[in-house]
Amino acid sequence: MSEFGVWLIILIPLGAFVVNGLVVRPFFPQYERLAGWLTILSLAISFGLSIMAFTTVNSQHGMVDFGTHEWLDVAGLTLSIGILLDPLTAIMLIVVSGVSLMVQIYSQGYMKGDPSYIRYYAYMSLFTASMLGLVTARNIIQLYVFWELVGTSSYLLIGFWFTKPSAAAAAKKAFLVTRLGDFGFLIAILALFAQGNDFLDIPYMYAHVGMIGTTAVSLIALGFFAGAVGKSAQFPLHTWLPDAMEGPTPVSALIHSATMVTAGVFLVARTFPLYLASDVTMEVVALVGAFTAVFAASMGLVAHDIKRVLAYSTVSQLGYMMLILGLGGWVAAIFHLFTHAFFKALLFLGSGSVNHATGTFDMRYMGGLRKVMPWTFTLMVIGSLSLAGIFPLAGFWSKDEILAHAVEVDSTVGWIALAAGVVAAFMTAFYMFRVIWMTFGGEYRGGAEAEAAAIVAEGGEAPEVHGHPHLGESPWVMIAPMLVLGVLAVGAGFLANPPVDIGISEKHEFGHFVTGNPGVFVEDIHDEHAVEEALEHAGESPEFNWTVAIVSSAAALIGIYLAYLMYSAKKVSPESMADRTRPVYTLMYRKYFMDELYEGWIVKRFFYGVVVTASDWFERSVIDAVNVKLGIWTGRVGKGLGEVQNGQTQMAGLAISVGVVASIAAFLVWGS
Repeated sequence: MSEFGVWLIILIPLGAFVVNGLVVRPFFPQYERLAGWLTILSLAISFGLSIMAFTTVNSQHGMVDFGTHEWLDVAGLTLSIGILLDPLTAIMLIVVSGVSLMVQIYSQGYMKGDPSYIRYYAYMSLFTASMLGLVTARNIIQLYVFWELVGTSSYLLIGFWFTKPSAAAAAKKAFLVTRLGDFGFLIAILALFAQGNDFLDIPYMYAHVGMIGTTAVSLIALGFFAGAVGKSAQFPLHTWLPDAMEGPTPVSALIHSATMVTAGVFLVARTFPLYLASDVTMEVVALVGAFTAVFAASMGLVAHDIKRVLAYSTVSQLGYMMLILGLGGWVAAIFHLFTHAFFKALLFLGSGSVNHATGTFDMRYMGGLRKVMPWTFTLMVIGSLSLAGIFPLAGFWSKDEILAHAVEVDSTVGWIALAAGVVAAFMTAFYMFRVIWMTFGGEYRGGAEAEAAAIVAEGGEAPEVHGHPHLGESPWVMIAPMLVLGVLAVGAGFLANPPVDIGISEKHEFGHFVTGNPGVFVEDIHDEHAVEEALEHAGESPEFNWTVAIVSSAAALIGIYLAYLMYSAKKVSPESMADRTRPVYTLMYRKYFMDELYEGWIVKRFFYGVVVTASDWFERSVIDAVNVKLGIWTGRVGKGLGEVQNGQTQMAGLAISVGVVASIAAFLVWGS
């Protein structure tokens, strides 16, 4: 496959964005369905080209070097752009284009009748093109440009229904919180550039990481990790993601499965040699990921909004990926990213299907939907089992690989990560089957009408309802993409990376493929011993660990059984359980008061109360005072010089003489 073919993977969806935004929307609004078909066609072509890119990498057994093209050459700063096509890129291209294609097909049913249908498809095309550009970037600056385009696209899509105050606020919150992480990313780029212009070229960086000092490499890696923490919603920059549910549900599906939030994990994976060169940074990544996995899962235990539960599960699963990256399990992290994309997209699309029928996302007003939505019910159960890590679904194999690798590390941080992983597995299984039984079990509890009545009774305003809900199964244009994702949620894990040879796939096939470019996860590619050691610890899938599999599966099954007792069999009352644990329940339900801390204390009290007040005082007392004094003294100097220029020849001659003498003196002192 040529370099131009890879560029087309990005440019074709970008072209769909341009055509939909600048041609279809202003000139042919009556043909709004055309916008959807243009986006779907562009992504179908991109997906086909992504498969070709995958086969090219597979045949080359590693990175395909297309070289670089000079982008900028100014005052010693030379920047190049190019395509980095290696196994990591190939996997990401298939995941991003494939999942996005399913989401766009689904959107034809979900967004039908929306007055901004064309704008929606234009934004989705830009969003997908931005992520495709990010994963193919060869230069760090090039990657950063697409990174910011992903952030901008997400802002537009989260605030898609911008007339809703909550949607507009959520979009601004997402944009500003992720900017905090991006500031660290920018500092890391500047620090890397300070090591030499060539270090911005990713393959060059892989080959020369050993030339960077220990302190510098730690700071650079931490800066990149700060960017990843923002994009992947890791603690403490996780608060934007639950609110991002204000966007259309297909947007949430794409953000959580294949685009924005996975960009952070991809960034750490792409710059992994920097982390290998800094043990401290590796421990930071592992501990932040382990804490986030449990922290986010705990909030999912008590949330009532089905999309928020899924949002917390995303944050938790990204914590799994981060913790194993911090332990050196590069392949395990990418494998879980791969499987997670399928079952998480399925679950979000399933929640959209439920909303399409009921008009609400609040599970307290659902129930009984198994009878009227059999396809959605079955597919949601499949997605939940996969997310919970139940054998033999895809999530089981990738989650088990993470925990098995944590055992092999055999360090304090490794055991902490393992404990966090098992606890999170229990919580994940509990809250996902809480979703299943609250949504599909029992009797129907009224949907949007009941929710609106309850809110109005409490003195609130009835929420807007998207579309025209009807209690029944979603149309096939929505079910069909879910079926494809359901098949992948079942089989993608075992078929892609089986623990034994199965004929169509060799043992640890996924691990062997993604390790085709060892520079990605080796600190010094010129050190043969380092390459061999990295292949053993980061690049190869660990052997199947029966003990880990049994323990993690038991934790998940206990979680499912407890959810059954509370929400299906009704043998344990959720209300009485909440009353008995009221302080803990309130803490989790109020999201550990993180929003209050950030908005009430840091933003309002510290920023507005201290920073803004101090800035106002400085401007009034210093800046304005200097400006006034400067004006007075300028007037006085001007008046004095005006007296010299009085028309008398002798005064003019004196001024010229003084100027000449001063010039000669200056030349004698500084000119030689």
